[in-house]
Amino acid sequence: MDKYLTVILIFMVVGIIISWISPTTGEVREQPFLLLFYGSIAGIIFILFYGGYKDKKAREKRDAKRKRSKKK
Repeated sequence: MDKYLTVILIFMVVGIIISWISPTTGEVREQPFLLLFYGSIAGIIFILFYGGYKDKKAREKRDAKRKRSKKK
């Protein structure tokens, strides 16, 4: 996973925490921000799938290049 995806992933995890705990008082919220909570979870899932997709494409490109060099 790239560095920028890791940074965004960390922000998503912090977003989950902020949805449950008030940053001003430090107390647990009675009603959490569900949009922020589920949005952060969806963002984490998207980042994990996108990172896996990107790694797979890079691996396929690397393997194809390796196979071509053996044929010569």
